[in-house]
Amino acid sequence: MPLDHLLIVAFVLFVVGAAGVMVRRNLIVVLMSIELMLNAVNLAFVSFSRQMVDHDGQVMVLMIFVVAAVEVAIGMAILVNMYRQKRSLSVDVFHSMRG
Repeated sequence: MPLDHLLIVAFVLFVVGAAGVMVRRNLIVVLMSIELMLNAVNLAFVSFSRQMVDHDGQVMVLMIFVVAAVEVAIGMAILVNMYRQKRSLSVDVFHSMRG
């Protein structure tokens, strides 16, 4: 597959993820949209790595996978705690929790 096509797919995935973060009000959907954006970046890194015949992009993908796994673990723990307190996962409910 040509590099152009892979980058277009990565761009579309990133835009869909960014739209999900901007539009949706449910925190679980927002976290899934952030994961989609991270996967779009992973696709771009692997595409460039394959084009340049270099393994640096693939190493970066592994690091992003680690960051994504930590984000899911910590994010879901925070969401469970917030749901127990407010009984809702809407972003609007948590807007009032500022310090």
